Formats: sequence, structure tokens, C-alpha cells
Amino acid sequence: MVRSDARENRARILEVARAALAEDGGTSMNQVARRAGVGAGTLYRNYPTREALVLAVYQLEVDQLVESAPGLLATLPPLEALRRWTTDLVSAMRRKHGLGDALSPAAHRSVTEQTYGPVIAAITRLLDAGKRDGTIRADADPRDFLQLTGALWRAAAGPEDRSQPMLGLILDGLSTHRPA
Repeated sequence: MVRSDARENRARILEVARAALAEDGGTSMNQVARRAGVGAGTLYRNYPTREALVLAVYQLEVDQLVESAPGLLATLPPLEALRRWTTDLVSAMRRKHGLGDALSPAAHRSVTEQTYGPVIAAITRLLDAGKRDGTIRADADPRDFLQLTGALWRAAAGPEDRSQPMLGLILDGLSTHRPA
């Protein structure tokens, strides 16, 4: 059983690392420890390598993303919930690939294998809600949808970001009702 202060330290380290790595992918472990208000020993005890820390940050993001699907469906129509969820997925994928230098090819494979099932389950939940209410085509497949989102996070970010217009095309293709 993990002590509450240890859990709090771990959570604080992950949140600080998440923010720091988003600002600067080259943030050092010592900078993360200092910003989190913990000693280097505490940081390295929980995350022995920078890669372990980056993987934990990405896993946290995926967990939060997956857990957000039910809340979105509770407050938004299925197509809009899928749009918002996919926008968050694209942001997470961009951050993951922006940290590519910090992750070995084996780590990339590992995180993809660990997160694929939960992400597919969340997409299935979102698509199924739209299928039930008749707004999403019955033949929509979560694996195909995830494959299509790969183009979204690769789309140029910044002022030339094409991800939202591209997402609109994908969602129009999934919709049973074509826009006027």
C-alpha cells in the first residue's frame, strides 16, 4: 500500500512534468524535481529514467482522455462528443510525438500497445452512442476511425492547422445526416 504523501508526490511530479514537457520537451529531470518541490531521490525512485517519466505522463494523458468519454456523452450529442474527444486525442498524440527524441522505438511500441485497447474502447463507446441515436453510420468502425485520426495529428499545427477542417470531413463521412 502506497502512503498518501507518496501518492501526492507522484501525482504532483506527473502534473509538473506534463506542464514542463509541454513547454519544453528538453526539460531535465532535475528541473521537474525542483518545480514539483521534491528531491531528486524522490523523482528517481518513482521514475528511474527520463523515458519512464515521459511514458508515465503520456499514460496519464491517455487515462484522462479515455475517462472523459462518458462525461462528454452525458453533456453533448454523440457527434459533438466525438469531435471534442478527438480534438483532445489529436493534442495528446502531437505531444507524444513531439517528445519522440525522449522515447526509444521500443518505448513508442510499448506505449502504443498499452494504450490501444483503452482508446479503441473509448472510441467504440462514442460511436455506439451515435449509432444508437441514429446520427452515426452503423458501419463505423473504431479501428478505422483511429487510423483516420493519424492524419489529424500529423496536420500542421499553428496558424496553418488543418486538423479541424479535416476532422469535419471525417465526421461528415460518419454522419447519417449530411449537412445542408
